[in-house]
Amino acid sequence: MGGYAPNPAPARAEMLAALGLDSAEALFSDIPDDLRLKRPLNLPPGKSEMETLADMREIAGKNTVFRTLFRGAGAYRHYIPAIVRRVAAKEEFVTAYTPYQPELSQGALQAIFEYQTMICELTGMDAANASVYDGASAAAEAVSMCVEKGRGGVLMSAAVHPRVIETVRTYCAPSGTRPALAPLADGATDPGALESMINADTACVYIQHPNFYGRLENVRQIGEMARSRGVRLIVGSNPIALAALEQPGAYGADVAVGDGQPLGLSLSFGGPYLGFIACRREFVRRLPGRIVGETVDRRGGRAFVLTLQTREQHIKREKASSNICTNQALCALTAGVYMSAMGYAGMRAAAELSMSNARYLKDRLSGIDGFEPVFSGPFFHEFVTRCPIPPDRLERLAMKHGILPGLPLNGDYEGCILWCATECNDVSEIGGFAELAKEWAKPIT
Repeated sequence: MGGYAPNPAPARAEMLAALGLDSAEALFSDIPDDLRLKRPLNLPPGKSEMETLADMREIAGKNTVFRTLFRGAGAYRHYIPAIVRRVAAKEEFVTAYTPYQPELSQGALQAIFEYQTMICELTGMDAANASVYDGASAAAEAVSMCVEKGRGGVLMSAAVHPRVIETVRTYCAPSGTRPALAPLADGATDPGALESMINADTACVYIQHPNFYGRLENVRQIGEMARSRGVRLIVGSNPIALAALEQPGAYGADVAVGDGQPLGLSLSFGGPYLGFIACRREFVRRLPGRIVGETVDRRGGRAFVLTLQTREQHIKREKASSNICTNQALCALTAGVYMSAMGYAGMRAAAELSMSNARYLKDRLSGIDGFEPVFSGPFFHEFVTRCPIPPDRLERLAMKHGILPGLPLNGDYEGCILWCATECNDVSEIGGFAELAKEWAKPIT
């Protein structure tokens, strides 16, 4: 049964009269006749609000929501304090898009400025921007920042997230550059092999720390190697890990990038997220996106300005080196509120609990025949094990219990699983899953 729908005709006639028009068709008189649709759109009849909500609830009911997650691989479940969503959902933040008149957008500018400041403190770099879509595009933009005329070679660790590698390759394709991948040793970049690949054409080296397999890289050795060869070093980082690990700026990174999703952004079926880029002072003018600066107004009060703006299309035009032209300010605001609410101590506690829970998960799984660890080196909160049964079968069994297990890998690590734990996985949850995995691993008799 259809819902009540008011007659829109009087309101339409009043609007047309106010515009001095005699029909709705007159609104489209500037559109050439051959471009205008001559038939009704093939759409079903409209529904009332109540009917629409009922349909949406039915569709949403088909989603599978897991009570337990042991999967990361670039998107992580962390506890988000209630104040984060409360502040980010305020109408004045949700409705604002981008500061086209920055001098009138002091609130938006301050939110971006505070976010940039915290990213600089987290990474140990001199400047940070806003507006990058996600971690993969941030990595690709960072590569573009470091490539120069006559020196366009790009080296990447094979332990970088596969989607990041694909994105960087896509960005590099128009210039004819194809990033070369440095091989691994025990799940981390082989420094000797990486050094042998550096030549006179190499502009930059990109590594991820912790890497896709969870391993911690030998960042100091790689940083010293890059500096000695005059090569720029780009480091992809997990922002929660940065609360416990050494900052990229401390071991010689020129640019630090990553995905801000762990900073108060829920998994949300894949977005929206935000990428961050922070760099040394010498690269500031190469940063894409926005940079907000602090100044004083004519009365001596604190004020904010758009020091560098999203200038690529409307200033550089065909000479633009970046395609960033939108604004991720709401996601950046959310990340800023999260970092403010958690503070350094809270973020460090989240990082340490994640490491502790991951080690407990690894110990429990390692005690089960067939779940032997693949790598022996240090890791943050992700690790790889073998699997005694086909990973897709393990996945099906776990899902029946409301559990999303680790990510099944392919390629060189076919049949292995990438596991993850955060502060949201408590000891009893891990122990319960380990007991289930022990049963599933038993040979079928």
